[in-house]
Amino acid sequence: MWVDPDSFHYLPILVLMIIGGVVGVALLAANAVLGGKGKYSESAKFEVYECGVPPEGNARQQFSVRYYVVGIVFLLFDVEVVFMYPWAVVYKKFLTQGNFILTQMITFFIILLVGYFYLLGRKGLNWD
Repeated sequence: MWVDPDSFHYLPILVLMIIGGVVGVALLAANAVLGGKGKYSESAKFEVYECGVPPEGNARQQFSVRYYVVGIVFLLFDVEVVFMYPWAVVYKKFLTQGNFILTQMITFFIILLVGYFYLLGRKGLNWD
């Protein structure tokens, strides 16, 4: 039977997959054989475990939409600041080639400020 010599490049991957499968099955089998039922009963699993204080009320309480809006706005402006770091690193180097890098960042700031003032106008940051 003829075998393509280029297929031998995939042999280490095949061996690694076989070893991973054997180890996974062996660990699951060892857990089934050696693992016991546990020292806690079923009822103990559902007892309070955080701070030892019984919960009050329903855990499925609704949050105001403003909570999520403030979170998304925070992430938006946080990501915008992350974009400013690379610009600040290369600013002096590219400023010698022209003011294009400066006009790009000014445009970026203007877009950011328009969004910020729109948010303030819509009272998106007012909590009450």
